Amino acid sequence: MTTLRSLIFNVLFYLNLIGQLLLFSPVFFVISEDKAWRIVKNWARSSLWLLEHVAGIRASISGKRYIPFAPAIIAAKHQSFWDVFALLPDLDRPTFILKKELLAIPFFGWYARRMAMIPVDRARRGGAVASMIEGAEKAVAESRQIVIFPEGTRTAPGAEADYRQGVFRLYEALQLPVVPVALNSGLYWPRRRFIRRPGTIRADILEPIEPGLPRGEFLDRLRKAIETRSRELLAEAHARDGHLPAGPAGHADRAPSL
Repeated sequence: MTTLRSLIFNVLFYLNLIGQLLLFSPVFFVISEDKAWRIVKNWARSSLWLLEHVAGIRASISGKRYIPFAPAIIAAKHQSFWDVFALLPDLDRPTFILKKELLAIPFFGWYARRMAMIPVDRARRGGAVASMIEGAEKAVAESRQIVIFPEGTRTAPGAEADYRQGVFRLYEALQLPVVPVALNSGLYWPRRRFIRRPGTIRADILEPIEPGLPRGEFLDRLRKAIETRSRELLAEAHARDGHLPAGPAGHADRAPSL
């Protein structure tokens, strides 16, 4: 049953994505920004609806009180595609840091440019950081929130996290609070697999880290906040839904400890 529901969900999810990209493309690039955001956020809500009613996966996001109404950096754990759209309805005009290659995708890349997402060319080394900061400063001047995945790529649940320098460089340059986000989405929406496991994806928005900390202290606090709570969410998911992260060879690891 899970396999069949996963197959149906994936077909409907991508049909919904592609269909909305095509449907709104004649007007998306000429309407107001507010109307464009309404389209994007409605797509996110429709995706969450499909996930719940077709795949049997609900979303529970706590700590929304920590999302500031002013510009801030949202630093989220990244385990699946769910992380990209699930927070959209609760954020105000967010700017995502994303890899440059995504902008080359027809329609999707055009939409991302229209919404002023910030591309990062990881092949440019030092130049990529300068370009990212320039784009982030422009977004902050427009009172927008910056969303970054500190690991730079999706990480399997329970795997060792490697936090890149980009999040600190943003924190240092922008002098804004950083809001950590812990989650367990990879248990239910595993990377590079079509299976969708029923249950409840949990994301916790955590207490912001104030600006002005030195590099070591900031990264320690950010990593500890995100990783500690994410491990707890993995353990809670195992206790509630019976799911375990896949090990290096594709076998289930033992339950994460609290």
